[in-house]
Amino acid sequence: MKRNTLVISAVLFILAVFAWAGWANWELRRQAAERALAAVAQGQLVPDAAGGEPDPLSPFKGKPAPEFALEDLSGKKVSLASYKGKAVLINFWATWCGPCKIETPWLIELRNQYAAQGFEVLGVSTDDLDRDDAQKLSDDKKEIARSVAQLHISYPVLIDGASIATPYGGLDAMPTSFFVDRSGTVVAAQMGLTSKDDIEANIKKALGK
Repeated sequence: MKRNTLVISAVLFILAVFAWAGWANWELRRQAAERALAAVAQGQLVPDAAGGEPDPLSPFKGKPAPEFALEDLSGKKVSLASYKGKAVLINFWATWCGPCKIETPWLIELRNQYAAQGFEVLGVSTDDLDRDDAQKLSDDKKEIARSVAQLHISYPVLIDGASIATPYGGLDAMPTSFFVDRSGTVVAAQMGLTSKDDIEANIKKALGK
């Protein structure tokens, strides 16, 4: 009888240890998630799981920005080449992207601040488009237009950004931005949500300041 009691007690103790370990592990994950969310709310770039930060600039540094021509919401084709002579921020975003909603007001303000110096923002939507169904395509465009209106975006917005994802490195994170100088060369890039100060510093690089 005593032996059975000892066995049962030992089993219960082991189960309690596993339960505690599981709770502790969950608690650590919860705290890490809260820290990551807090960092996003403050406009900081969240490191990856290995503790490092992605460097989207390395394949593009000192090279011409990949050329493209995309439609705006009215159906007009807009090419990157048409902005040569200006400093351009190519901002890849999406309507479902939470961090993009944090960043957009900064882009609007900075665009207004530096436009007179020859600076422009191109907002390139990466939202999926169903080009095989005219009604769905129309609905997709309306959804993008609603987001543009809600966010009060005043700079040009282009669609079908996913079609140029490959030359721009795959666009694994939203938002992703490329800063292009007046000659069309990429001088800086940012992957994920950073800060307004970082964006402004890279705009100044593009302007040659």
